[in-house]
Amino acid sequence: MANRDGSRDKKVLWAKTPTAISTNTTTASNIIDTQGFDKVTFVLVASAYTDGTYTPAVSESDDSGMSGENAVADADLTRTEASAAASAATTNATDAAGKIGYVGSKRYVTCDVVSAGTSSGATVGVLAILENANVQPVS
Repeated sequence: MANRDGSRDKKVLWAKTPTAISTNTTTASNIIDTQGFDKVTFVLVASAYTDGTYTPAVSESDDSGMSGENAVADADLTRTEASAAASAATTNATDAAGKIGYVGSKRYVTCDVVSAGTSSGATVGVLAILENANVQPVS
């Protein structure tokens, strides 16, 4: 039988712990260090959704403090940031999720949340899934 366990080569972190967002703003995420992993996927999760659009904004840097950070070029993302947004068009009842992969070469990345059209809002969080660990199993 095939081994279907994918947990040995992955690490899951909160890039942004779930937070209520009820204004048009940019909510900063944690800095994710990708060292030791070949891939990173961000999963934007919105719950208790009432209105607004929540779009991931992925940035990259070679510096651990994100000095000199740049917005990631579309060529270094697996889809557009707009297509990974949570909005009225993507919600299922009151919950929504979107994902976007980073395939660039910088060591440090962030995934901020840009909210627009927000009056009562949603609770929004971003998971970072680091994959293809160079050393396995990942604890």
